Amino acid sequence: MKMKIGIDIRLIGKKRTGDEVVVFNLVREMAQLSANHEFKLFTDVADKQVLGEIANSLGILDPPAGGENFEIISLPVKNKFIWNFWTLPNYLRKNPIDIYHTQYITPFFVSRNIKIVTIVHDISFNFFPQFIKFADLFFLKTLIPLSLKRADKIVGVSQFTRDEIIKYYKVSPEKVDWIYNSIGEEFLTDDISQEQLLNVKAKYQLPAKFILYLGTLQPRKNVSHLVEAFARIKDRLEGTKLVICGNLSAHNADAQIRKMVAKHHLENDVIFPGFIAEQDKAAIFKLAHVFAFPSLYEGFGIPPLEAMSQNVPVLCSDIPSLKEIAGAGALFFDPASLDDFSKKLYDISMDNDLRNELIRLGKERISFFSWKKSAIKMLAIYENMQHNAQVNKEA
Repeated sequence: MKMKIGIDIRLIGKKRTGDEVVVFNLVREMAQLSANHEFKLFTDVADKQVLGEIANSLGILDPPAGGENFEIISLPVKNKFIWNFWTLPNYLRKNPIDIYHTQYITPFFVSRNIKIVTIVHDISFNFFPQFIKFADLFFLKTLIPLSLKRADKIVGVSQFTRDEIIKYYKVSPEKVDWIYNSIGEEFLTDDISQEQLLNVKAKYQLPAKFILYLGTLQPRKNVSHLVEAFARIKDRLEGTKLVICGNLSAHNADAQIRKMVAKHHLENDVIFPGFIAEQDKAAIFKLAHVFAFPSLYEGFGIPPLEAMSQNVPVLCSDIPSLKEIAGAGALFFDPASLDDFSKKLYDISMDNDLRNELIRLGKERISFFSWKKSAIKMLAIYENMQHNAQVNKEA
């Protein structure tokens, strides 16, 4: 049965790293699948040039297959809460759809005839509230339980996340599903030229040999712990530097990172290139000697897979979601033990046999994930929701 499916794409173009990557890749893959549904892509972007760039990047400006079923609908408003509480619901009252797909916070005052699916990337704020600003925590603690109650289907980004949602919010297991994240097409090609590598190296002023962290710099990412582990072994790493990519002035960025650099006098050994443009990420990974991901809590964790795709050995914290995703393709350390972290960081930097084995296993691991597989499963979730709604209506 043909459906009208609305998808919230406000994150596209907002430099929100993981959240943006997910919605972008799911929509782009859906546009390739020739699904016989109408897709309405809702954004708050008003600039026509930017809208054209978004459409082009999603493959719906010059559609290869199913892209002609996609329409971007601009609903500009400055406040995201007004957008959710008034602007979008008002539009949907006049232009009803069958399913609306968003992330985390669902719109309120929307007809129950419109089935709502929300993706939840993680619920870390429940376990690390000390790392979240009070105003943000208030909205998360208030709005997410209401959103999960309103949603007809909740989708986690791993089995771990699905289980966490069910356990913490006491949600019926039948209401919660999961799809895996994956890595973008740019990470699956081997055509990064030497010239491109040199340009990226110069653009971000990268050192000759470095350990890389790339991601958000929230306190739960535990990057200050990485600085401490690096400080312990720096003098034995033969000139290897530490490169920390991300926006240090971003909302909820960890102030301890710079404090730890100063404490250990690492100003000449730790480089902060800032936010990395999407088109440069694959090259940054390829240039790295090691990728370290010391996070205390993840719903999924895309960066380790991105590193594996570029033949870079990966060191991860030993937490359930990263073990589920990285499998045998990464080396794991105990995030509670600085001794274990620094030892593993030294081993993965200096032991060539270990490095080569991790690179081999990492390449095998990434073949398990695909945005196409995830888009197909997401479409199946939509169609199952519509089928169940139809059955209930006829009952």
